[in-house]
Amino acid sequence: MDDAPVRTRSRRNPMPVPNHDRHFYSRNRAFGRFGIRIFEPELMPLPHWHGHVELNFAMNFRMDYDFDGTSLTVPEGRLVLFWAGVPHQLTGITPLGDAPMRLANIYLPLDSFLQMRHIMSLQVALIGRGMIVLPQSLCDETQMQRWYADYRSGDFERAEIVKMELNALLRRAAITGFDFLRPPQHEIAQDRSLGSAHVRHVIAMVRFVLENLDKPLLNAQVTAVTGLHENYALSLFSKTMQVPLKQFINRMRLMRARALLVESSTAISAVAEQCGFSSMTQFYAQFRAGYGMPPAALRQHYVRMDLH
Repeated sequence: MDDAPVRTRSRRNPMPVPNHDRHFYSRNRAFGRFGIRIFEPELMPLPHWHGHVELNFAMNFRMDYDFDGTSLTVPEGRLVLFWAGVPHQLTGITPLGDAPMRLANIYLPLDSFLQMRHIMSLQVALIGRGMIVLPQSLCDETQMQRWYADYRSGDFERAEIVKMELNALLRRAAITGFDFLRPPQHEIAQDRSLGSAHVRHVIAMVRFVLENLDKPLLNAQVTAVTGLHENYALSLFSKTMQVPLKQFINRMRLMRARALLVESSTAISAVAEQCGFSSMTQFYAQFRAGYGMPPAALRQHYVRMDLH
C-alpha cells in the first residue's frame, strides 16, 4: 500500500519536494520510512514493492492478495506481516457485515526491523519471502487505533513508544508462536543458498553494516562476520536482499543522513561524518542523486511541512 502523498506548497511560493523515500528506494527493491495509515481499502491495479516490512490489519473485511505470484487470503482481525520488497497486490475485497471497511497499514523500515533483537525466527521467515499471521490474542483493533493516534500526534516520544511496543509484540510472537499464510521459500526451495542458515548470515551482515555506518566499510570486513568465503557471502547477500552489498551500504548511509537531518539539528558536516561519507563532495553528490535536493533543502522541507 502506498504512503500518504507528500504535500507541496502553492505555486506562489514554490519549494522543491524531496523524492519520496519509498519511491527512491523502490527502484532497487530496498528501503523506506516508518509510517501508519488507516484508510478505506482499494484494489491495486498492479503489483508493487517498497522498502518496508509491512503489517496489515483488516477491519470488517478480508483481502485476497497476490504475493510474489502466490494467491493468498488475508483474514479479518489478524495482524499480518510480510517483506514488502516482494511484489504484492491487493486483488480482492470481501466485506464482512455492515460496518465500514478499514485497513490499517504499518510501514516498518527493513533496516529497523532487522536491528530488532530476539525475533530472529520472524526475520528469517520474512526475508525468506514468507507471510506471517499473528494470533488474534496478540493484537486487536483497539491496539491498532492507539498506535495510529500516537503516530498521528506528531509527538516523537509517542512514536518511539509505538516502535518499542511493536518490538515487544514481535518478541512475544516469536515465543508464543505464529502461523504462515505462505511459508518461507527457503523451507521449500531446492536451492541451498536460500536455506535459513544462510539467511541468518545475511541478517548478520546487515546488522554489522548498520552498527558501523560511521566507519569505512570493506566487503571483507562485512562478510567476515559470516565465516563464509567473501565471494560466496557477497553473492548470498545480493541474491537475498536483491541489491549488491556496496549499494546497500550507500543506501543505509543516505537513510541515516536523512534521519539526522530531519530529527535533529546536527550540523550537515557532522551528519556526513557520522554517516561514513569520506568527503563533503561525496556526501552532497550522493544525497542530491538520491533525494533530488541538497541536504539543507531537505531539512527545510521537513521543518516547514505540515505533518498533520
